[in-house]
Amino acid sequence: MISLEDTIDNINHSREQRGSFANLILNTPELIPELLQICSRVDDEISCRASWGLEFLCKKNLEVILPYLDDLVALAPKVHQHPAVRPVAKIYEYLTVAYYQKKDPVVQEYLTRIHREQITETCFDWLITDQKVAPKAYSMTSLYLLGTEFDWVHPELKITLENNYHNGSAAYKARSRMILKKIS
Repeated sequence: MISLEDTIDNINHSREQRGSFANLILNTPELIPELLQICSRVDDEISCRASWGLEFLCKKNLEVILPYLDDLVALAPKVHQHPAVRPVAKIYEYLTVAYYQKKDPVVQEYLTRIHREQITETCFDWLITDQKVAPKAYSMTSLYLLGTEFDWVHPELKITLENNYHNGSAAYKARSRMILKKIS
């Protein structure tokens, strides 16, 4: 039998391979703790591949990650390689959209206030550190939604976006404008 690590080593970034990997995990959810363990090897390239798979898994079925939110929010601030930061930031966006916009009762049950506070902190870190535009954009969306609950977030987000606007890429500026318009 092929190991999860070997499977991850052999997936590429193609939608087809990430999709079949997500299906493998959906069909054997007992592999999720091992998948998160591989994601936590943040200095190893395999963590990036594992994170791609984790993101695709969450895109297909967000509920499978809910019992492991403590692990995910503990892991996220340690992730530093861009190919791993981007999918983790996207998972945070999935979670905040499900919680605040879709008001998914299962997500609302699992995503505790402590989780939401930790997500807020990590998203601000991604927004103010040297990250590529995708994790920053996902973080902006997450922070905007979190700011509907935590009253200090929108003022801080506004200041951060305005201060970094002139140095941002076209994509960063576009997302910033959209979020700033919503805040105003």
